[in-house]
Amino acid sequence: MATAAPTPHVLAPRPRSSAGRPRSLLLRTQARLFLREPMTLAWALALPLIILVAIGLAAGDQHEADLGGLRVIDTYVPTLAVFALGMLALNALPPSLASDRERGVLRRLGTTPVRPVRLLVAQLVIHGVVGLVSLCSVVIVGRIAFGVRLPDPFLGFVLILVLTGATLLSIGVLLTAIAPTVRAANALGAMTFFPMMFFGGLWIPRATMSDGLRHVSDATPVGAAVGALQDVTTGGSWPSLGALAVIAAWGVGAAVLATRRFRWQ
Repeated sequence: MATAAPTPHVLAPRPRSSAGRPRSLLLRTQARLFLREPMTLAWALALPLIILVAIGLAAGDQHEADLGGLRVIDTYVPTLAVFALGMLALNALPPSLASDRERGVLRRLGTTPVRPVRLLVAQLVIHGVVGLVSLCSVVIVGRIAFGVRLPDPFLGFVLILVLTGATLLSIGVLLTAIAPTVRAANALGAMTFFPMMFFGGLWIPRATMSDGLRHVSDATPVGAAVGALQDVTTGGSWPSLGALAVIAAWGVGAAVLATRRFRWQ
């Protein structure tokens, strides 16, 4: 009696993991929502460039003795690079997160596979990327239009910007944690942004500050970042460990407080 040949065992294809799909979908959705606010995007990308061009044309090409032999535009490129990051982290991120919390978006996400923390991560990624594009535009336009030196060493420049961006975003999340409403988040963002930019040399170049004022500036995250960036872009030296420690200390402190204080609803 003939026996049937054994049926070969065929492995079924393993289903493709969908663990990353909600995360990527959330990131794309938040990016589209961000792009639907053209004024925010134009404000973040265009305003630093407008200020840069205005200063470059107004100040001219004269080297100033009180700026250490540098031109005015040379001292402002690092300031405006941090300015681009600060606008997004302190003025755009807090009201955006506060709005999601006020409208119940964060609370509703808590009942889905997409946890609220993923929305926070998506917001940080989007604002960080836009800030990176903005500050790169400042450096490139400064080089092409006004002959500003490119950062050297470049790795030192990247290190400062990554550390500064992470710190400012942490402060932005902390402001969101403190603010009870969107209006309060807007107010706290402005109250934090403008003093920080003052110590970063936006209105008075750091080189022309008094010794006491410069010491205060060195103790702030924006002042320390601008000082370190000026060393990299004009002095050709690595950022000092003191400046990096100040930026990192502010970032760690803000992140710890934000983690303890942040409310999802």
